[in-house]
Formats: sequence, C-alpha cells, structure tokens
Amino acid sequence: MKIASILERAVKGKRLSLEEGVALLASPEIIPLGLAADAIRKQKHPGNMVTFVIDRNINYTNVCTTRCRFCAFFRSEEAPDAYILAHEEIFRKIEETLAVGGTQILMQGGLHPKLGLLYYLDLLREIKKRYNIHIHSFSPPEIWHMAKESGLSLREVIAQLKGAGLDSIPGGGAEILDNRVRHYISPRKITWEEWMAVMHTAHGLGMKTTATMMFGSVETLEARVMHMLRVREAQDQTGGFTAFIPWSFQPLHTDLGGTAATGVEYLKTLAVSRIMLDNVPNIQASWVTQGAKIAQISLVFGANDFGGTMLEENVVRAAGVTNRVPLEEIVQCIKDAGRVPAQRNTLYEVIKYY
Repeated sequence: MKIASILERAVKGKRLSLEEGVALLASPEIIPLGLAADAIRKQKHPGNMVTFVIDRNINYTNVCTTRCRFCAFFRSEEAPDAYILAHEEIFRKIEETLAVGGTQILMQGGLHPKLGLLYYLDLLREIKKRYNIHIHSFSPPEIWHMAKESGLSLREVIAQLKGAGLDSIPGGGAEILDNRVRHYISPRKITWEEWMAVMHTAHGLGMKTTATMMFGSVETLEARVMHMLRVREAQDQTGGFTAFIPWSFQPLHTDLGGTAATGVEYLKTLAVSRIMLDNVPNIQASWVTQGAKIAQISLVFGANDFGGTMLEENVVRAAGVTNRVPLEEIVQCIKDAGRVPAQRNTLYEVIKYY
C-alpha cells in the first residue's frame, strides 16, 4: 500500500481499514504521518488551542487480586506496604487539589477482595457531601468487580454509582482490546468484551468516558490497530467517548519486563490514533510516560489535549518512570509550541485561557 495515498484519503475524511492502519504503523515515514494527523486535528479543532485539566490521581488502595504481569503497583493483602486510604486522607488530597484550582479527581485502585459496592457508594456520597468536584473514577475492571461481588447487573451498579456521585468513567484497564494479548499480560483481568460492556452500559446511562490503550508490550501492530477500530465501532454506536489516550508500557519492576517503546514509536501510534479514530473528538498526549518534550512534539502529531496536571500519580511511578510536569511547565510547553493553553473541565469545556 502506498502510504501517501492512504494519508490523502484520511485527510479527505475517508474511513481507513485495519489493513491501512497497520500499513501506517509499519511505515518508517513518520513525518508524513504527523502532517496528516495534524491536518485532521486542525479540521476537528480549528485554531491553536491546546487544553489540559487540573486534576489529581488518587489510588485509594494498592491491593489487587488481578496481579497483571505489566503492573508494578499492585500488592497482596498481606504485603507490608499494602494500604487502603482512610476517607480523611482522600478528603485532604481533594482539598489540596481544589486549593490549586483543580476540577477533577481520578480515583482508581486495585481489585481489593474486601471492598464491596457499599464502600464505593459511601465514599462517593461523602465526597459529594463535602466538595464540588468532578469525580472521574473507577475503571471498567473495578466496576466489573463491584458487579460480580454484589451480584447485581452492570447497569444497576453503574446507576447506583452515578446516583451516589460518580460523574464519568476513565478508560483504564483497556490495555490492548485483544483477548490473546490480555490472556498473556493480565490473565485474571476481564476480557475486552467485558471492558466494552461497562462502557456501553455507562454511555447508555448518559455517562461520558474516556478510552485508553497501553501499547508496546507483546501485541502485534494488527492488535494495536484493532484496538482502535473497536473503540471506533463503539463510538459509532454510543458517542460516549470524550477522548482517546494512548500510552506506552513501562517495563521496569514488572514481571513482564521488556523494553519501553521509543519516542518515535509513541509519536507514530499517537498519529495513527488520530487518523483512525475519526469519530473521537480528542486525542490526549501522555507526558506521564513520555516526558514533557515528547508530549510537546505530540501537539504536531495529532494531539489537541495535554492531559492532566496530575498533582499525584503512583501507578506509572511504580514502574520506575517519574516524569513531573507542573502546571507552569505545561503552559510554557504549549506556548513554546505556538499554541494557546486553555484549562478545561472533564467534559472539555474551557474554563480559562492562558
């Protein structure tokens, strides 16, 4: 396949196939990929605005029975450094977030065998009782776990979470939406169909979610593109995804091991995400795994959003990656790229221009 003709079709709004997506990912021609992705980004987001959200990741527990091979964060219940955060500690973290203008908290944790649905409902109610903040929390594996432990349907569990204060759902736990890959890297985790069922159900209840992809472990290029197509198909049906966030596997301290994806591979995957996902409005850069400079370059490879300030991040840090990009540096990175920084909320509504 000629890469130039594929990219020309994409820029003209033609939907690409699995084979065309794989050809793009396999191509060494990274600059044409970036130019096409940036052209599509401009069509969807005219002007030079790049958004970000002021937020915090709160990992309420590190105890997890799933024990994914790619994860360095989880602990057994008996581990000396296993924990469940007290409500007061979570409240303190939220207050610190609000104090710097934060609008969102992302709470995620392991699948703790002793935390039932009532724990989560009570936590949500207590937060909403005290604070005006958007709760973007609990990935599909956590919600599936709640349904399994409670004996309730997915729809009933998500409806109860929404009623207690859950505002939207993050796309964590997607990894690669291919069961052969999932069986190898996370054999105890839900299937890709179950992950998608959570998202379909949430969208059906009027909730927005994001979608993520962790690439660079053991998947093929075909599996990577199929992941994008499965997100695209679901978006055709529900329109519930606000953004797509590809990030690269970090191997240090994990059982899976291996080598981290290069910056070039990250930029190619990001660009192909923008090109393939013609119905997902926002593509988010991942400074958490790539650092500020590659994230800055991603702004000309299809990304229109710089993600969150993440006042706290523990999962990627457990894998030995400790990129920290304060608000001031995010703003400066965006300005230095010739763009206009804008703080947004979780639903991509602009709050403030810089």
